[in-house]
Amino acid sequence: MSEAAVSEHVEFVLPGVKCAGCIAKIENGLRPIKGVRGARVNFTTKRIAIDYAPELTPDALRRAIAALGFDAQPVAAAAPVADDRESKALLRALAVAGFGAMNVMLLSVSVWSGASGATRELFHWLSALIAMPTVAYAGRPFFKSAWAALRRGRTNMDVPISIGVTLATALSLFETIEGGPHAYFDGAVSLLFFLLVGRFLDSVMRDRARAGVTALMRETAPGATIILPDGGAAWKRADEIEPGMRMLVAAGERFAADGLVEQGETLVDRSLVTGETMPEPLTRGGAALAGTLNLGHPLTVRVTAAGEQTSIAAIIRMMDAAGQGRSLYVRIADRAARLYAPAVHTLALASFAGWMLAGAGWHQSLLIAVAVLIITCPCALGLAVPVSQIVAAGALMKRGILIKDGSALERLAEADCVRFDKTGTITRGRLVPAGALPLDAQEKQAALGLARASRHPLSRALTAALEADHVEVAQLEDLRESPGIGIEGRLHGRRVALGRPGWLGLDAGTSVAPQMAFGLDGCRPKLLRFADQIRADAGETIAQLRAMGLESVILSGDRREAVLPVANALGTTALVELLPADKVDAIARLQAAGRHVLMVGDGLNDGPALAAGHVSMAPASATDVGQSAADAVFLGDGLMPVAIAVRAARRTRAVVRQNFALAIGYNLLAVPLAICGLVTPMIAAAAMSASSLLVLGNALRLRRCAR
Repeated sequence: MSEAAVSEHVEFVLPGVKCAGCIAKIENGLRPIKGVRGARVNFTTKRIAIDYAPELTPDALRRAIAALGFDAQPVAAAAPVADDRESKALLRALAVAGFGAMNVMLLSVSVWSGASGATRELFHWLSALIAMPTVAYAGRPFFKSAWAALRRGRTNMDVPISIGVTLATALSLFETIEGGPHAYFDGAVSLLFFLLVGRFLDSVMRDRARAGVTALMRETAPGATIILPDGGAAWKRADEIEPGMRMLVAAGERFAADGLVEQGETLVDRSLVTGETMPEPLTRGGAALAGTLNLGHPLTVRVTAAGEQTSIAAIIRMMDAAGQGRSLYVRIADRAARLYAPAVHTLALASFAGWMLAGAGWHQSLLIAVAVLIITCPCALGLAVPVSQIVAAGALMKRGILIKDGSALERLAEADCVRFDKTGTITRGRLVPAGALPLDAQEKQAALGLARASRHPLSRALTAALEADHVEVAQLEDLRESPGIGIEGRLHGRRVALGRPGWLGLDAGTSVAPQMAFGLDGCRPKLLRFADQIRADAGETIAQLRAMGLESVILSGDRREAVLPVANALGTTALVELLPADKVDAIARLQAAGRHVLMVGDGLNDGPALAAGHVSMAPASATDVGQSAADAVFLGDGLMPVAIAVRAARRTRAVVRQNFALAIGYNLLAVPLAICGLVTPMIAAAAMSASSLLVLGNALRLRRCAR
C-alpha cells in the first residue's frame, strides 16, 4: 500500500496569519517534519490543510505550528464569524484613527502657521489628549500582532510599525512636557490611519471571497427523506445520510446526495454542473447529483456518495482551492512595504547612532531620528495605491462596473487573455422565440393560457414573449400537465396542447435549438423554435479586447452544436461540454504557461473557474455564487464593460507607478537632508503632507479613466 493511501488529513484555523510571509513561514516550517506529507495555507479562509502519516497526531501538529509562532484552532471550535468580527474591529479602529488624525492635523496647522508661547503649548497638550488615546486604541491591531511575534522570538511587518508609532508618540509627549517647540502627534496618528485603511480593505476582501463559498453552500439541500428498512420514512440531515441509503426526492426538491435512480423518471435542472438551464431527462439507472433540482416526478434514489464526497462538495473544494492562488497574490503596496519599512527604520537607527557617535547627545540624536521617521512616513506611498484605485473604482461605478477590491484592478491590468462562459455571459441567458411566432391571434391566446400554467423554461419564455406582445390570455378548461412532455387543456371544447414536438406528431428534425410544438384540434401542429440571444455588443467587445492584446475563447458546458455557431459568429474559438473541473483545468494550464487569465462567467458551475482565474468578472444577472466569486460585477445587457474595465485598470496601473515615482523621488530628496540634521520635525511633517497632496492630485486624473 502506498504512503498516500494511509495518509491522514486535518485542517486548522490560523487567526494569526496576516501576509504571504506568514504563509511561507508556516508551510516551510512544517514540511521538513518527518511524517508531514503536505501543508497548504489558504489565506482567504485562514485555514491550513495538512496531510500526515498515522504516527503523527493532530495535537503534535498543533504544537509544531505553535512553535512557529501561530495559534492553530480546530475547525469545529473556531468561531464562524471571527473574521467578520475582525473587520468590524478594524473599522472601529479606522474610524477612531480618522477622527484623531483630522483633529490633531487641525491643531498642527496652527502651530505650523506660527503659534508660539502659551498658545503653542496649549495646542500641543490638546494634541496629546487626542493622540494618545487614539494611538492606544487604533494601534491595537499592530501592537497585538507585534507583541505576539516578539514573544515567540520572531518579527513581522507590525514590529517596525509599532516601534515607529510608539517612539514618535513618546517623544512628542516628552517635548510637550518639556515645553519644546515641536510635537509629532500628527505624524503618528496619520500613519496609523493610512495603515488601517489597507488592513481593513484586506479583511473585507477575505470576507467577500468567503461569501462565494457560502453562496455555493446555500445550493445544497439541508437534508432528505430516507426510506427506512421497515418501509417507513424519516427525514435526515445531509450530514447524517450515508451511502447505501434510499432517498425519496419529491418534485421541486434538490438532491441532498449523489446516487442512482431506482424508481421513477423526471426532468432535472443540472445548471449547477453544466451551466445550461434546459432541463435534462433522468430515468431509472441514471446518475443523480447533489444540488441538482428535481423538476418533475418523485424519485427513489440509492445514495452512492454523501457529505464531503458529493459532487457539490467537490465543487466547493475546487472553488476554495482555486481561490488560494489569488489569495497569495502580493499587491504592489505589499511588495513596496516589504522593502520600504525595514529600510526606513534602519535609516532612522543609523541616524541616531551616527549623531550619538558625533557627540550630539541623546536628545538631538533622537530628534533627528524622529525627523527621519516622519519625513519618510509612508503616507505618500500608502496613498499611492489606494487613492488611485478608489478614484478609478468610482469612475467605473458610474459606468455600471462594480470593483470589489483594489487588488482586482491590479490583476485586471495584468490580464493577457480572456475566457468567457457562453450561456448568460456571451448570450443573455434568456430564451426568446427565434423569429416571429407562426401563430394567429386565437392560437396565441390559447398558447399563453397553456404556457402560464407550466413551469417548463420554454413555457416561461413563451409566456414572456406573448405578454410583451400584450396578448390576452384565453380561459382554458381541464388543464393537465405531464412533466417533461407537455400541457394540454380545452378551448371551447377543442383540445389544445403545448409540448414536445413528437408528442404532437411533429418531426423535430436534427435541429439542436430549443423547440416545442403547439396544437389545436382541427389544425396542423406548429413548431415553435427558441434561441438564446448573443449580447448585441459581444462581437465589438471581443474585437476591442483583441486590439488590446487579449485572446478570447469560450469555455462552455453546453453541446458542441449549440456553442460553435456562437463562437463562429463572434470570430473566436470554443471548448465545449466542460464540467466545472474541466474549466478550472483549462485555466490552470494557461497559468502554468505564465498567462494571466480574465474569467468572465455567471452560472453556478462557473464559481470555481471564477475563483481560479487571475481575475474575474460576472454580469449582474449572475447567480449569487457567480457574483460572490467574481472580482467585479457589471450592470446592463452589454458585454462592453469587460473591455472598459481592462482599459481603466491599465490606466490605473500607470498612475500608480507615477505615484510611486513621485513618492520615492520625494524621499530621495528629503531623506538625506533629514539625516544631515537640516530638517526639523515640523518641516518634516509639512513635507510629508505636501508629498501626500501631490500623490492625491495625480490620482484624481483617473476620474475619466472609464471613458
